[in-house]
Amino acid sequence: MSPSVKIFAEKQENIFRANLHDFRLKTHKLAGRLRDYWVFSIGRDYRIIFSFVEKNRVRFHAIGRHDIYERFF
Repeated sequence: MSPSVKIFAEKQENIFRANLHDFRLKTHKLAGRLRDYWVFSIGRDYRIIFSFVEKNRVRFHAIGRHDIYERFF
């Protein structure tokens, strides 16, 4: 991952911490075998997969390009 993507990821994480449903993140619940997980976007190509540990607490599991869904499990 390039340094510019890492910087943008940090910016997106700050938005996420303020409001995980901010439209800029494109946050959505996954389906199928990943139905217990959620994802938000880091630009056009990268995603962060996360899950809820408690109501207002999440755990980040993976970050990567769109093929992250195939590599996650």
